[in-house]
Amino acid sequence: MTDVLIVGAGPTGLTLACDLARRGLTVRIVDRSPAHPRSSRSKGPNPRSLEVLEDLGVVEAVLAAGSAPLPMRKYRDGAAVADADPHAGSAPTPDAPYDRGRLIAQWRLEEILRDRLAGYGVAVETDTEVVGLTDGGTSVTVACADGSSAPARYVVGCDGAHSRVRKLLGIPFDGETAEEQVMVCGDVEITPGVLDRGVWHQWFDEDGAVMLCPIPGTRAGWWFQAGPERDADGRPLAPTPDGFRRLFARHTRLPAARLTEATLLSTYRVNVRMADRYRAGRVLLAGDAAHVHAIAGGLGMNTGIQDAFNLGWKLAQVVRGRAGEELLDTYEEERLPVAAWTLDLTSDRLRATLEAIRRPGGGLDSAITPSTNGLDRDYRWSSLARPGGGGALRSGDRAPDAPCAVAATGEPTRLFRTFAGPHLTVLGFGAGTEQALREAAGAHGDAVRAVRVYAAGAMGPGTAAAGPDALHDRDGAARAAYGIGRDTVVVVRPDNHVGLISDTEGFDDVRRYLEVLDRAREPDPMSVAGMVDGTGKG
Repeated sequence: MTDVLIVGAGPTGLTLACDLARRGLTVRIVDRSPAHPRSSRSKGPNPRSLEVLEDLGVVEAVLAAGSAPLPMRKYRDGAAVADADPHAGSAPTPDAPYDRGRLIAQWRLEEILRDRLAGYGVAVETDTEVVGLTDGGTSVTVACADGSSAPARYVVGCDGAHSRVRKLLGIPFDGETAEEQVMVCGDVEITPGVLDRGVWHQWFDEDGAVMLCPIPGTRAGWWFQAGPERDADGRPLAPTPDGFRRLFARHTRLPAARLTEATLLSTYRVNVRMADRYRAGRVLLAGDAAHVHAIAGGLGMNTGIQDAFNLGWKLAQVVRGRAGEELLDTYEEERLPVAAWTLDLTSDRLRATLEAIRRPGGGLDSAITPSTNGLDRDYRWSSLARPGGGGALRSGDRAPDAPCAVAATGEPTRLFRTFAGPHLTVLGFGAGTEQALREAAGAHGDAVRAVRVYAAGAMGPGTAAAGPDALHDRDGAARAAYGIGRDTVVVVRPDNHVGLISDTEGFDDVRRYLEVLDRAREPDPMSVAGMVDGTGKG
């Protein structure tokens, strides 16, 4: 029997499949499309999603295939009136290595994730449409349109806004569609040399708009977004290649023939909807199947990727018998409020953008705020966020990165490299944490990486004997990021959120907390053998 069957092979489903496969679970991922889509669609991962992709071991490929976000050039009546760079002045910091997202075609990101998944022996099954679900209590039987069926312990619907899985479950998808807020989209080719590919061009006129952003990795490919053509009664017309050429010529004042090809045409309407629950028994929802919102801020794909990263480790712990079913309840507990916040934020950013473009020089930079980078999302309200920590960092927060050195060798490293992979991390700051680290490693085996973090002046003879995972906080960046003032234990969840911050008087709290996330027992040799570190660094 398959452990988890994932319906939908977009970025959300592929992220989840990669995370589960590296944890040793048996995974099937199916998609109703007859072939892998070639659509560019979303423009790429934000900083928080880049951190997720780093943990999965694919960020270098993503960075190589994409480009940095481009400055935006705004036009009025065919003339350039302003340039804006929403990321000007930003830079990586010790606790946040990615200060901006990455432009990459969605099909290319999916290709990178499929390649990673293939490394675990899993391939996407295309042309496979799910038409029925039967929850048998201990498993779910999935019925497909070709008459086949398959049992799985759990099923996750990552199949988009029109999710068949959600509809089969009868879960409401309440919200509204703004019928008048319409945009036509597609991938186009423009004669090379006509437009500067180093900027994102945005023409906002009284009678409409055209936006053209170059697609990385192509010679002449561009993302095309525009206000639609309308009929005599003001109703939006369906997009066509000729219609795209007319819109292009009207707003850019360039010859229509310079737009040489237009494909993957679609009409986008602003939908703001959210499922009222993310789980029905052994079936769960993630990504657009659970929530859709305004395009402003580029949070759609990113919210789905981060849903998957929250869900993956929890599913794996439950399937492998290392945590109780109640751990799955925290997926909805944590991610549904994030979706609600995202709906509010993107609606607000859309209003701000629509207001900005009424004036010459206004553009899509109005949609970008520090909150759209995803780094400030926390789960402080979660039942998994134990009280503790009195500074800026609290339980439930995203765990910061920090430059360190391997204590045994002096080799430069980072906390994110310690976190990466299918394990919990227990950081011990100070000599008084040694007992907690020994107990965690002894009780939980490979499920926990217990790491002593030596202070800048604490290195001395015998330090290397502390273990191959021990770190030297030689610049004090780790202590600064975690607000450490005395001996402290920090438990970092597999999705790189802080679970618990405890001083040396709270070792019983550490023990009890780890037991919730990973039942203390001897590791199953077969299960442990199947686990693969997401960075290959062991």
